Amino acid sequence: MILIKNGRVIDPLNKIDKKQDIIIENDRIKEIGENLDLKYNQKDLKVIDADNLVIAPGFVDVHVHFRDPGLTYKEDIHTGANSAAKGGYTTVVCMANTKPPIDNANVLKDLVEREQSLLINVLNTANVTVGMQGKELTDFKALKEANAIGLTDDGIPIKDEKLVLEAFKKAKELDLPISLHEEDPALIGSSGVNQGAISKKIGVKGAPAIAEDVLVARDCMLALEVGNKIDIQHISSKRSVEIIELAKKMGANVYAEVTPQHIALTEEAVLTKGTMAKVNPPLRTKEDKDALIMALKKGVIDMIATDHAPHSKEEKMKSISEAPSGMIGLETALAVCITNLVKSGHLSLMQLIEKMTINPARFYNLEVGHLTEGAKADIVIFDDKQSWIVDKKDFVSKASNSPFIGEKLYGRVKYTICNGKIVYSDMQEL
Repeated sequence: MILIKNGRVIDPLNKIDKKQDIIIENDRIKEIGENLDLKYNQKDLKVIDADNLVIAPGFVDVHVHFRDPGLTYKEDIHTGANSAAKGGYTTVVCMANTKPPIDNANVLKDLVEREQSLLINVLNTANVTVGMQGKELTDFKALKEANAIGLTDDGIPIKDEKLVLEAFKKAKELDLPISLHEEDPALIGSSGVNQGAISKKIGVKGAPAIAEDVLVARDCMLALEVGNKIDIQHISSKRSVEIIELAKKMGANVYAEVTPQHIALTEEAVLTKGTMAKVNPPLRTKEDKDALIMALKKGVIDMIATDHAPHSKEEKMKSISEAPSGMIGLETALAVCITNLVKSGHLSLMQLIEKMTINPARFYNLEVGHLTEGAKADIVIFDDKQSWIVDKKDFVSKASNSPFIGEKLYGRVKYTICNGKIVYSDMQEL
């Protein structure tokens, strides 16, 4: 058994924020209470002293890229899972834009089988369309039977409205959530950099917010019509926030996610960070960033998701127009969010943890993201006040394409416990 003692337990589902102890037996939370060390034989316990630390549910990320199969020179399921564990994540959901894409049950079954030995819970989406071509729907039923927990063509928007409508209807019948990458390519000059003063300054055409807004509006209205559950991925635009807020008021079953980078940085980061700040959708204006933060405060944006997108050093060393978009984020997400949301007074720790645990779990109907007696022991222990400098040598991901390298952040994961086992610790005794 493991005893976690003297920590500040924060659990949004059960509305707990107090100093308590937790006993873990096998893979479950056996008991939560005070002075539990007095109830159990110390010889039977592995004791973690969490004095001055926060004990929270293990984080849940609905949007990661582990590049497996086919692109494993960037990342693979093992290095991705290790990266997640170091960041405090105990459950992650992989996107399906691999090589080959996850558009059939055979590819998915192989991946699911290989994931069983990983340190954390790694789950999978499958593609909405065959080959991510946006022309023909995949076999949703077969993919669900092969353990797909949702559907997405993330990385590529689906342009055919009639096909999207058909997909929504079939997904609703099977209770499969659909996650959507909303950028209309017809309106984009070049991807990864916001269209405006900065794109002009560096000599690229850029991607305007309207490319996101039009597809967000379309899919929110289609979801309202059908009644299925959707996730608008990596929101970056103020107007998209307003559209989602309206759609929710109208009764649409719409979730929305935002990345740590979009609430921490603006388009100007490209001037100092170069290709490390190139991402789809792009970092936008301060007005957009402020709107995203306000939407988190109001609950319009439900989830914080990393969109962990590893690329090789050689790829990111290319020019701003040629380098791929994307950045890693699992190992810095907590600290970026504490630094930019909690320390700045925008969110309480309770609110932040809600958007990194129970809300993402709810989107996929997962029985994780909370601290309840009898529940799975998926737990993160972190120091919300510790400062540190992000160093690329410290990443356990294969990649180091982060715009936060060299930055001072607050918040450091001390232990990650998944299914009752310590899967990460930065403490010397382990």
